[in-house]
Amino acid sequence: MAHARVDTSHRSTRSRLAAHVLHSKYDSRDLTAAARAAFMARFEKQVDPDRCLDPIERSRRAEHAKKAHFLAMAIRSAKARSASNGESAS
Repeated sequence: MAHARVDTSHRSTRSRLAAHVLHSKYDSRDLTAAARAAFMARFEKQVDPDRCLDPIERSRRAEHAKKAHFLAMAIRSAKARSASNGESAS
């Protein structure tokens, strides 16, 4: 069992090392640009599925849709935490 624990510890340390090396060589925003664009495209499609809106208006609405998404997640998270603590959630 101790062998598995050492492997896990080493794997974690190696992963942290790799992350630091990666971020020392590249800008994090560049590394995640494609993922962030795909994420925002989801909200743009939600607010303007036919692509009729002006791009600036579509972007503005997509930002609000994204904020609404994260607020809804926060509400669900708070309810789940309350339920696990035996509190009543509203």
